[in-house]
Amino acid sequence: MADRQMILGVQMTNGFGNQPGAWRLPGADPSSYVDMDAMVRHAQAAERGKLQFLFLADTPVLDVDLTHQPTMMPLDPIVVMASIARETSRIGMIATASTTFNEAYNLARQFKALDVMSHGRIGWNAVTTSNPAAAENFGAPIPPRAEKYARAHEMIQLVEALWGSWAKDALIADIESGVYADASKIQPVNLQGQHVASRGPLPIPPSEQGQPVIFQAGGGAAGLEIAARYANGVYANPYDIETSRAHRQALRAAAVQAGRGADAVKLFPGLMPTVAATKEEALARRRRLDESIDLGQRVRYLGAMIGLPLNGADIDKPVPPAMLKRAVANRSDPRSEHALKIARESWTLRDVIAHGVIDYHPVVADTPEKIADHMQEWFEAGACDGFSLEIDAFHDGIDAFVDGVVPILQERGLFHLDYEGATLRDYLHAAPRYGRALLTRP
Repeated sequence: MADRQMILGVQMTNGFGNQPGAWRLPGADPSSYVDMDAMVRHAQAAERGKLQFLFLADTPVLDVDLTHQPTMMPLDPIVVMASIARETSRIGMIATASTTFNEAYNLARQFKALDVMSHGRIGWNAVTTSNPAAAENFGAPIPPRAEKYARAHEMIQLVEALWGSWAKDALIADIESGVYADASKIQPVNLQGQHVASRGPLPIPPSEQGQPVIFQAGGGAAGLEIAARYANGVYANPYDIETSRAHRQALRAAAVQAGRGADAVKLFPGLMPTVAATKEEALARRRRLDESIDLGQRVRYLGAMIGLPLNGADIDKPVPPAMLKRAVANRSDPRSEHALKIARESWTLRDVIAHGVIDYHPVVADTPEKIADHMQEWFEAGACDGFSLEIDAFHDGIDAFVDGVVPILQERGLFHLDYEGATLRDYLHAAPRYGRALLTRP
């Protein structure tokens, strides 16, 4: 067995999947968009594969044209997690909630209630908000960056303080004496920062893991500092091994600088697998998924990535060899080298795009063995601690990954055979944590 084993999660969106065209695939139910029963079934499929967590991202704004595709996050993640928690028993759940447009008491109450309900399987992905359209939904502008991150520090600390305001040993429940709890151990936090404040206490006892785990998904130095001080996991979008390894090394160094162990913060880059019996079948599935996007725009974007004036009218032709001689990868776009490599293999433009060269995360559309090879290469290179899987279509894609890729990873000793422990904190090998005494500035 390998010295380390990867930790795996599935990103949950709407009831269809992580690709805009998932709702149109054969076998998909077009009514699954906000079908909670469907989401529960998808979660149960991931749990069957012993995956450690589900990740529910959130963008509280309508950000697509609904004419041809559904938005990715239509429902409040808190509601989705509550439904899934009641129908699963092992898998963890992590949801995004903004530190910019929420109040500490509400967040603390919601996430701790879910943590108790799920017996310690909840995590909070604490992020700032930078989307102006989302800000308009809350009737407020995006604060300046420095203020936004100062508020984030205060928000996380205050939420943690509220989580710990019911002491671990406060509950007595002595029927004979009639004493339910030691009220001296359930006290207001009375914390006042520059941006947030709350009196407390929160009248919810600890869960089996104490309090929810904290994740972080921001970038740059400000995001790194938040992760180093508070988080146990980070979602990231590196496109190659070198970038991901550098990010992980920076996280580990920052955690040590913050007085924590190097392994305290784990990195989960996104991966977009399409599983099929052959590469050709996987590409055919990707082509079907791509029918819901503007392929002409994608062709033009591909041209900008490799320095060529590509035309959408030529989508079913490969790039002519004479043009390829002039192609140059755009150094400002980490996807460009890979895009140029695929274009040079004489695929049609439609197939180059089907390889996922323009997608936000690396795409591996291939056999289970090839997907496992990719994951193993990144993991053994020290580029990650696991992956956040963006399955293309949930109705059959999660099962395909669980039945095809997971056994290979297990055979190679890279993934566990069963859940170790019972809480999300256990799965992440995260140190015990409960509460925070005071607010400190970054």
